[in-house]
Amino acid sequence: MSRELEHLYILDTTLRDGEQSPGVALSAGDKLTIAHQLARLRVDVIEAGFPYSSPGDFAAVRAIAEQVEGPTIAGLARCFEEDVRACADALSPASNARIHVFIGTSPIHRDAQLHMTQREVHDRAVAMTRLAASFREDVEFSPMDASRTEPEFLAEVVTGCIEAGATTINLPDTVGYATPDEWRTLIGWMYDRVPALRKVVLSVHCHNDLGLATANSLASIRAGARQVETCVNGIGERAGNAALEEVAMTTQLHPEVYGVQTGLDHTHLYRTSRLVSQLTGMLVQPNKSVVGANAFAHHSGIHQDGVLKDRRTFEIMEPGHVGAGSSLVLGKLSGRHALRERLGELGYRVDGEELNRAFVRFKELADRKREVTDRDLEAIVTDERGTDAEAFRLEHLQVSCGTQMRPTATVRMMLPDGSSREAAALGDGPVDATYRAIDSLVQLDGTLEEFAIQAISGGMDAVGEVSVRLRSDGTLVSGHGADTDILVAAARAYVQALNRMMLKRNSVERTVASGAGVPA
Repeated sequence: MSRELEHLYILDTTLRDGEQSPGVALSAGDKLTIAHQLARLRVDVIEAGFPYSSPGDFAAVRAIAEQVEGPTIAGLARCFEEDVRACADALSPASNARIHVFIGTSPIHRDAQLHMTQREVHDRAVAMTRLAASFREDVEFSPMDASRTEPEFLAEVVTGCIEAGATTINLPDTVGYATPDEWRTLIGWMYDRVPALRKVVLSVHCHNDLGLATANSLASIRAGARQVETCVNGIGERAGNAALEEVAMTTQLHPEVYGVQTGLDHTHLYRTSRLVSQLTGMLVQPNKSVVGANAFAHHSGIHQDGVLKDRRTFEIMEPGHVGAGSSLVLGKLSGRHALRERLGELGYRVDGEELNRAFVRFKELADRKREVTDRDLEAIVTDERGTDAEAFRLEHLQVSCGTQMRPTATVRMMLPDGSSREAAALGDGPVDATYRAIDSLVQLDGTLEEFAIQAISGGMDAVGEVSVRLRSDGTLVSGHGADTDILVAAARAYVQALNRMMLKRNSVERTVASGAGVPA
C-alpha cells in the first residue's frame, strides 16, 4: 500500500532574507516581478519584506499584497508594537496574509543584543504574538537563534506563543550552527515537550554557514516539520539559506523517504532561478545543483554514451522537469507581440515604453546574432530595467586598445542634472580605462570589490553578462550589464551599481531601534 503524502508548505523568503545578501538591493518593481514569478511557481507563502524597516520596504510589501494572488503574503515584524502595526498596515490589501513576529531567544541574543532576561523575552514574545493575532488569524512566531537557545526555555516561549495565537511556529537555525542529527533530535524533543505543536504548523529556517542548510531542512521534514523556509538559488544573509530548488526536487524524487509533497510547479524552477539571478546580480555558479549551467551537461565520453542511449543512466531528472530546456525562441522578423508573450512566459510583465525599449534591444541583438535564446531575452529585459529611475545613463563608449598601445576609453554620460558630458581616460586595461573615465564624470567614492564575466549562450556572438560589486562607506551594492560587446556590458554594470549607490545615499530610512536586527 502506497504511503499517503502530507503537504509540505514552502515559504519563500527571497524578498526578505534573500535581499539581505551583501550587495543586493531590489527595487519595488524588482520585488513585484519576483513575487509574480513565485506565484507562478506556486509557493505557499511569500515573505515579501520587513515593512517597518524602511518606507521602501513598506511600499513593496503593500504593492505585493495588492497585486499578487495565490500565495499567502507574509511580512516580518520584530516584537515591537510599532513593527507589528506597520506590518498589519502593509498587508491590509491582501486577502491571505501572515504576520511573522520574531525575537532572539538564545543567551547570546538576550545578553549581548537585547539586554533582556528570559522572562522579559518570553513576555514580549507572547504579547506581540497576541497583538499580531488581533490583526490576522495567520500568525507565525520565530524564536531567533533557536539552535543555540536552552531547550527548556525554547519550549516555554513556544508554548506561550501558541496559546497567544501563533498558527505556525518556526525554528530558525539563524547562524547555521546545527547539524542534521542534532536538529532532528531537537525537533523530536520539542514535539514531546510541547504537545500543542501538533495543532500548529512546525516550520524551519536553516542557514548555510556550514553548508548544511538543505540537509538540516530535509532532516527537519523527517522529524515532522511541515513548512520549510527557503530562498531561490540559496541566497541570503552570509552564506545563504536552504535553496528552494534543492528542497523541491529532493522531496519530489524521494516521497518514500520524506512522506510529503509540495504544491510547486517544478517547471518554473529554472526560470525563477534565472530571474532572481538577473535582478539581484548574483550569478549562479555553473555547478549549482538543479539550476546551474552544468546541471545537465555531460562531458565524459562514458556519460555522453550513456545519456544518448538512455538519459536515466546519468540523469536523475530531465531538464524539462525544472524548465531548463529552452533554446531559440525568436528571430529578427518577430514582432512586439511575440516578444511580449515570450517574456511573459519567462516571468516578465513588459508593456508600454519598457516593451518598446526591450524591442529595440531585441532587434539590435537579432541583427548581430543568428540565434536569440531565452537567456538572451532575459538579459535584455533585465538590463533595460536597470535603467529605470537612474541618475546616470551611459550614452556612448569608445575604447582603443591593442598590444602596442595603452588602453584608452572615451565615455559620454547623462548626469543627474540632465546634462550630457564626455571624458576620456587611460587604464591598465580596457575595462580599467572605461571605469576611470566613468569615475571622472560621476565623482562618487567607491571601491570595486568584485568583477565577474559570464557568457550566457554559446558561440562567438554570445551575449555576455557582467556583474560588479562596489563598496562605499561600508555599503555594498551590485550592478549587472549585458551585451554582445563585453566592454559595453561592463560599463552598463558599473553604471547600474553607481546608480544604486546614489539611490542608497539619497534614500531616507527609519532608524531601527538599538538591538533590533533582522533574523537571518
